[in-house]
Amino acid sequence: MKVEIISIGDELLIGQVINTNASWMAQELNLSGFEVSHISIISDKKEEILESLRYAENRNDIILITGGLGPTRDDVTKHSLCEYFDTTLIFNEESYKNIERLFATRGYVISEINRQQAELPANCKALLNSQGTAPGMLFERNGKVFIAMPGVPFEMKMLMTIHVIPELISRFNAPSIVHRTINTTGIGESALAEEIKEWELSLPEYIKLAYLPSPGMVRLRLSGIGENQLSLVNEISLLENKLQKIIPQYIFGYDSETIEEVLGKALCDNDLTICTAESCTGGYIAHRITSVSGSSRYFKGSVIAYSNDIKTNILKIPNKTIEKHGAVSREVVTLMAENIRKLMKCNISVAVSGIAGPEGGTPDKPVGTVWIAISTENETQAFQFVFGDNRERNIIRTGAAAMHLVLKEINKIK
Repeated sequence: MKVEIISIGDELLIGQVINTNASWMAQELNLSGFEVSHISIISDKKEEILESLRYAENRNDIILITGGLGPTRDDVTKHSLCEYFDTTLIFNEESYKNIERLFATRGYVISEINRQQAELPANCKALLNSQGTAPGMLFERNGKVFIAMPGVPFEMKMLMTIHVIPELISRFNAPSIVHRTINTTGIGESALAEEIKEWELSLPEYIKLAYLPSPGMVRLRLSGIGENQLSLVNEISLLENKLQKIIPQYIFGYDSETIEEVLGKALCDNDLTICTAESCTGGYIAHRITSVSGSSRYFKGSVIAYSNDIKTNILKIPNKTIEKHGAVSREVVTLMAENIRKLMKCNISVAVSGIAGPEGGTPDKPVGTVWIAISTENETQAFQFVFGDNRERNIIRTGAAAMHLVLKEINKIK
């Protein structure tokens, strides 16, 4: 069954609001066996809504609409649907009782404009919205299903979870779809493709591989489509195990796992503590590590040594070392890592110094040059990278590389 998602709202078209609704809906539909073939963003104009509905009905089986169901004059979706399905609004008692319940819990008085939200197209099935005043509306025509929902994300997600997806599953015999995502770091997309070429060529026709690159990371998504879900899960698991043997040094986690979550678990499992000394990343690595709940168990602190004065006065790096080798060097970053570890009494420390850009590069040290050092009680190692000329990507890639190196060091300690 093919699905089209229509997102209504001028705020989406001008970029004032990001269309996260469509992304979330597409993921949930796909997991339930429904193929999303089109996603449209249109304005709050009746003509645009009617035209989009005509196009969607001609090419898809299920049309899901979000937005434009509020109580104000610029919310015209409900009236447009009345015209499209040749019907009129009637008062829906169940929807009104829901509004009364919501307003009573919040201590609000129901106005006439709120009461009007309980007026729904006569030929729709109302989907009760326990989180808001605008109910969902389901229409049927020529074997096709149309469902309109509010654009408020938490209201839409509730309706999708409680009403829409169960309704679609009961009506349509969708195939089983199984996804498994393998998260990698430390290698670029093209190099990774070369490493796993033979494995990729061995994939059966009904299991597809997608490369999903982002700064510092490449996700490999396996998607299987078939009638037997358990069989797909088992087959994808076997493929995953084979891949693990080919590139174990690059795989750090699966599905929605982040590298900072995996790192935090590894530190906890091994009863280790960590700290950072950051120059070019400005605290980004510490931010990533502490974004994980419970990170206080293993993260002790950070020094953002952005200026050479801080490197000298707090991290005790001799001026002559900086003058001789430069702040972006093996020698300086090694001392940063060793001294922060001793200062904070940690098991592991990570230090970074680099030229994030877009200015500051030299022929010997171009923009994107980064040194990362990992220090333990046994040894300190420093690694050089050249990431590129984009400042934001350089910071993200430095953070990913640093955490990957720490994970490798923990694996050595085990």
